[in-house]
Amino acid sequence: MKMKKTRIRIRLLKAFSAVLFFSFLLTGIIFNLAIRLFAVEGEINFSAYQVMYAETSRVIGRVGIISIILVSVMFLVATIVTYFLANSLTRPIEKLGQFAQGIGHGDFTPNEFQFREVELEELNKALNKSVKQLSEYDSEQKAFFQNASHELRTPLMSIKCYTEGISFGLMEPQAACETILQETDNLADLVTDLLYISKIDNITTAYTTAEADLIEIIRDSAARQAAQAEKRQLRFTFQFSEAVLYYECIGELLLRAVDNLLSNAIRYAVSEITLSCQRRTDHIEICVADDGAGIAPEALPRVFERFYKGVDGNHGIGLSIVKSIVAQHGGQITAENGGKGGAVFTITLPI
Repeated sequence: MKMKKTRIRIRLLKAFSAVLFFSFLLTGIIFNLAIRLFAVEGEINFSAYQVMYAETSRVIGRVGIISIILVSVMFLVATIVTYFLANSLTRPIEKLGQFAQGIGHGDFTPNEFQFREVELEELNKALNKSVKQLSEYDSEQKAFFQNASHELRTPLMSIKCYTEGISFGLMEPQAACETILQETDNLADLVTDLLYISKIDNITTAYTTAEADLIEIIRDSAARQAAQAEKRQLRFTFQFSEAVLYYECIGELLLRAVDNLLSNAIRYAVSEITLSCQRRTDHIEICVADDGAGIAPEALPRVFERFYKGVDGNHGIGLSIVKSIVAQHGGQITAENGGKGGAVFTITLPI
């Protein structure tokens, strides 16, 4: 890195010095030629010509010496000026280079140095913005793995305990196996959610958007969970502003978001779940509402936090996945209690 910086200085020094040197040299040559032409111009006799030629030669010699000295002095000045100019150009680039190296080594401390050059200051602000995003991402990932480890440990310990109970004859095998199967299902669901949210938050993952029918997505989600709803004797009510509503989106992700909201509603509903999709002036609203007990006031601000579990919650990941998906589409999601009771989750997508 240092060698490249030195080369930049040398190249600037050579370029400026060469231009100035040849400029002054060319000026001196033209000046000398002009004096020679002026000296021999006109009609003069031979003796006068010899006298004038001798005098002119002395003048030309002196002018030549003065020109050489002047060119040398200006070359020296140009070299010094170019050196300081090269330093002034490369010094801020060095600072940005060191800042970028620190980011590469995991140092996310913002660069507080301000540049006088507009272009370099814009680049500095862009790097600081990237540092802030990387720092937040790094903190979220560390918290994510800590919480994930804790959540994975719980079902694994339960499975281990019941397996040991069967092995030592301390537990009735049938009941213990049912518990192990249940914990295994919970563990599988948790791993699936963890992998999914890791995929969504991966900053290098690219998704392709396409037009999808939001009404069809909602109906598909309801059909996939119809058996679970029927098991709890719940009915679905649909409220759509139109039969077909196309939207540029990532259909796979929006389907998962509706799945998670509907699964959450099935867990808390008493008899009915309402799914609606309405086109507004500048946005589209997708609502999933249940007729359960609603969300506790102290839990409302935290329902979308990762690993935050409310009453009878599973892993505390489902709603955070919904929030991440909606954010990827430039939208927002809110949670509130309905006027007649029950929780209402509203996804707002910009048009």
